[in-house]
Amino acid sequence: MDGMLKPLKAESLKEVFISRFEDLILTGKLAIGQKLPPERELAVQLGVSRPVVHEGLLDLAVKGLVTMKPRVGTVVNDYRKEGSLVMLESIFNFRRDNLDSELMRSLLEVRLLMEVETARLASKHRSTEHMRAFRDILAREGQAGQTDIDGLAGLDFELHQLIALASGNLVYPLLINSFKPVYTTMTSIFFSTPEVVPHVHSFHKKLVDAIENKDGAKASQIMSEMLAHGEQHLIRRV
Repeated sequence: MDGMLKPLKAESLKEVFISRFEDLILTGKLAIGQKLPPERELAVQLGVSRPVVHEGLLDLAVKGLVTMKPRVGTVVNDYRKEGSLVMLESIFNFRRDNLDSELMRSLLEVRLLMEVETARLASKHRSTEHMRAFRDILAREGQAGQTDIDGLAGLDFELHQLIALASGNLVYPLLINSFKPVYTTMTSIFFSTPEVVPHVHSFHKKLVDAIENKDGAKASQIMSEMLAHGEQHLIRRV
C-alpha cells in the first residue's frame, strides 16, 4: 500500500485563481485586449483576498497571458505573441483531456529540431562521466517493468536530459528542463502501450553506442528515427 498511496494536496486559492483565468483566456471568454476589473473588485467578486488576486495576476503576467500596466490596469494578451515557455505547460494542461494533433505535431517538431542537434553535439563533447551515467540509465531501463509507466517516462526524460547536458551547450539543458512536465506527460501516453517499450530501449542503446563512439552523424540519425517512431504512436493516440 505504501507505494500506491500518494499524499493528498489541496489546491491553494492562488492556484485556483490562476487555473480559472487560464481557462477564461485560452477559451476566448476573455478577449485579447480586454481590461480586467481592478484587483480589489476581482477579490470581492471571487471572495478571496487582494494578495491572492495580485499574486495570481503576477503569475499570469510571467506566462504572457496578461500585462499589468501601471495606472491602466491588467489587460489580456495574445498569448501566441506574448507567451513564454512557461505558458506551454498551461496550454498543455488545458488540452490534456482533448489533445489535438496540431498541438502534438507542433511539440514533436520542436523536439526534432532541438534533439537531433543535441545528439550530434553530445557525440562530440561527451565525457567519461557522461558515458557512465548513460550506461547506468540503460541498466535501470533494463530492470524496469513494461507497465511501470511513470518509471519509464522518468528514465526517458533522464536520458534526453543527459544528452542535452553532454552536448556542452549551456542553453539546451534549460530548454529540456522547461519542457519536463509536457515531456513526461507525452511519454506517459506513449508508454501506456507496453509493446513500444522494447523498441525504445533498443533505440536508446544504439544512440548511446553512437555517442560513445563519437559518431555524430549516426547519433543524429538514430535520434531522428526514434522521434519519428514516437510521433507515429502518439498521433494515433490523440
